[in-house]
Amino acid sequence: MRTFLISAAALAAVAGGTVVIAQMPAAPGAKDATRVTGGTYQIDPGHTQIVFAYDHMGFSNNVGVISESTGTLTLDPKNPAASKVSVDVPIANIRTGVAKLDEHLMKSDFFDAAKFPKATFVSTGVKTDGPTGAEITGNLTIKGITKPVTLDAEFYGAGKAPAMAGGKENVGFVATAAVKRSDFGMGYGVSMVGDTIELKIVAAFQK
Repeated sequence: MRTFLISAAALAAVAGGTVVIAQMPAAPGAKDATRVTGGTYQIDPGHTQIVFAYDHMGFSNNVGVISESTGTLTLDPKNPAASKVSVDVPIANIRTGVAKLDEHLMKSDFFDAAKFPKATFVSTGVKTDGPTGAEITGNLTIKGITKPVTLDAEFYGAGKAPAMAGGKENVGFVATAAVKRSDFGMGYGVSMVGDTIELKIVAAFQK
């Protein structure tokens, strides 16, 4: 059986009719800092992800993702340096796409998730970098060990969601950082698998 695909314009020509093509509405968010309003925002767990990458024996640069973090962001557009962010990361939500590796990461060689079910990041300072960038310093705690970490953050967009999506004010950022897993008691196999973990954080917040 053959399937023939005929464009709407062709059908209209055959039928002698007129084609009206509906235009998609513009996205409600935009990279426009004037859209950001002050106040406290909650992380949108469904649209916040932490992607991590690591060297595997010098052969490949593998990745994984952690989803559904929770936390708060306090913003003051007139005084960005006063902004604060606090994030709880559920260790059980780590996914690498390899089931046996995910299971191993939960054990004491790595995160020891039964004893330490979450990691946390609490900011200690914000320094603006250009019109849309910021350097966020803070304390990262994994397995009960706290170390200072710096995030290079970039404003991604802001706006009000349509009513069908809740109608809330939204703001989003992308941040990058690098940490050493051995600093947090996860030195297992470090001679073969890279110690430095590269992070890309896609963070969405709702007011």
